[in-house]
Amino acid sequence: MTTCNRLDHLKQTFTFTDDRPRLRIACVYTRDRCPSYFLSTMAGIRFFRMAEALARRGHEVDIIHCTDSYHVLHPGPPLSQAANNSKVTVHALKSPWGSLSPLIAQQTGRTWPKTKRIREILMSKKFDVIHYHNISLLGPEVLRLAPDYGDFVKVYTAHEHWLICPMHVLWKNNQRLCEKPECLRCTLKFHRPPQWWRYTKLLKNCVDSIDMFFSPSRFTQEIHHQRGFLPKMEHLSHYVPRNEIAQGPLEASPHSRPYFLFVGRLEKIKGLQNVIPLFRNYPHADLLIAGAGDYEGELRRQAGGLQNIVFLGPLQQPQLQRIYRHALAVIVPSICYEVFGIIILEAYRERIPVIVNRLGALQEVVDESDAGFSYQTPEQLLIAMERLRTDRELRRTMGDQGFKKYLERWSEEAHLKNYLRLLEGAAQRKFGCVPWERQQRTSL
Repeated sequence: MTTCNRLDHLKQTFTFTDDRPRLRIACVYTRDRCPSYFLSTMAGIRFFRMAEALARRGHEVDIIHCTDSYHVLHPGPPLSQAANNSKVTVHALKSPWGSLSPLIAQQTGRTWPKTKRIREILMSKKFDVIHYHNISLLGPEVLRLAPDYGDFVKVYTAHEHWLICPMHVLWKNNQRLCEKPECLRCTLKFHRPPQWWRYTKLLKNCVDSIDMFFSPSRFTQEIHHQRGFLPKMEHLSHYVPRNEIAQGPLEASPHSRPYFLFVGRLEKIKGLQNVIPLFRNYPHADLLIAGAGDYEGELRRQAGGLQNIVFLGPLQQPQLQRIYRHALAVIVPSICYEVFGIIILEAYRERIPVIVNRLGALQEVVDESDAGFSYQTPEQLLIAMERLRTDRELRRTMGDQGFKKYLERWSEEAHLKNYLRLLEGAAQRKFGCVPWERQQRTSL
C-alpha cells in the first residue's frame, strides 16, 4: 500500500481538517553563538523570520534548538528570546551533560545526549516536513532521527559550508581562502579540537536520510560539488521581508554628511580592513559601520584619527532601515566565500545600490540584479564609489532595479512560493504524491 493510499485509509479512522494544505514543519537548529538566541546573527534572524512567515500563512512550526550549545559561549541568560505565537512552538533541548553535550556531538558526530528528547518531539504530532538548519553542535547523526510514521520529507538548508568544512567558512588556517582541503591542520590553526568523525563514513551515511538539500546560491551549490559533496542541491535563495517600518515623506538623513555604509559582523573575513585605508584620502563622503565582532578593536585602531569613519555598533532593524535608506551605496567587502549576500537584499529593499567584492555568491547576486558594482582592487572600489557618489540618476536607476529584482526573486512571497514548490517536488519524488495536499489528520 502506498503512502497516499494509507492516508486515504486513515481518513476512516481519524478526524481531518479541511482540504486547505497546512504543513506541520519541525525545524532543527543549533543555537550556538547567538547572544540573544535567534535574533542576533543573520542566520538566526533568517531562521526565525521564516518560522514567523510560515505561521502567518497557517502552517505550524516547531523549533527544536539546543540551549547547551548556546551556553558553551554564553554562560548567562540570553538578552532576549523569540516570542512564541499560536503556530510557532519552541522546544529547548537541555542535557544533564550540559556543555559536554555539544562537545560530544562535535567530536563524535553523535546525538545521543539529546536523541530521546528529539524523538519525543517528532512523535508529539504528525509532521509533514523535518527541516534541518545549522546542526553543527548536534552532530550529523541528528539527520537520521525520525518518528515511526513515514509520510514526511526531510530537507536541509546549507546556511554555511559545514557539510564540507569543519570551520564552516572555507577560510584556510584562519588566514586565506581555502583552495584545497587540509582540514586537520586548519582546525588546529583555529584552535579547535579535530572532528574525528569527519574521517569516517558517518556524514555520508547520515546525509542519505535527507530527501532534498537547499543551497542559497548557485556558487554554494558548485563549491559543494567541487569539494566532493555528491547529493544534489536545489537552489533556494534567502530573502528579507518587506519594510518593517514605513518611510516618512520628509524623513531626514540620520547623518550630516553623505556616506557609504557597511553592515555586518566585524570579523577579519568580512574584509573591512581593506576598505578603511581608502578613507584616509577620501574627503568626499563618510563610512558608517554598523555591527560588532571580535575584530572590532583592530578595525578601530586602524581607523584611529579618521573623522570620516563612524562606528555605530549593533543596530536593531528599524534603526538599520533608516541608515540604509540614506546611504550612497552599501559596501560588501567580504574576502571569504559567502553562502549568500543577505546585506545586498537589505540594501535593495531600500532601493540602495551595492558595491561588492567580486567573489562567489556576492558577485552572483549583483550579476542577477544589475543593481551595483563589483570590484577586485582598491582602485576599482574607489571608481565605483565615485560613480555612485557623483551620479544621482545612476544611484536612482540602480536602486530601482535592485528593488524590482528584490520583489521578483528575494521577497518573502517569492521565497515561500519556491520553498513550498520544492517541498512538493521532494514529496512527489519520494511518494509519488504530495501527502499534505490530501486531508490531514489532526493528531496521531
